[in-house]
Amino acid sequence: MKRASERRPIRNVQLAELGAVLLLAAAVTASGIWVTDAKHRSRQLFVELEQLNREQDQLQIDWGRLQIEQSTWATHPRIEALARERLHLTNPSDEQLVVVEPPK
Repeated sequence: MKRASERRPIRNVQLAELGAVLLLAAAVTASGIWVTDAKHRSRQLFVELEQLNREQDQLQIDWGRLQIEQSTWATHPRIEALARERLHLTNPSDEQLVVVEPPK
């Protein structure tokens, strides 16, 4: 038969192994939760990125339309027509023209 003193180291080893197993189980559980959280956050950020990309595309379309509209409003025939209508401007007659020559 074994003595009581010989049994104690075995129990101490079993308790140490049990402690190590519990510590490893806690570490595995914590890392699993961390991975799940990281994956969830990654998906949320991807959804946000896609939404921002759609918004950027829409803003690019709007910017293009505004540039076309601006170029339409700034055409020479339109400006001339507005000057004639609103400011009552006309082309000067031949008598009103004065030709200035540069000094020699």
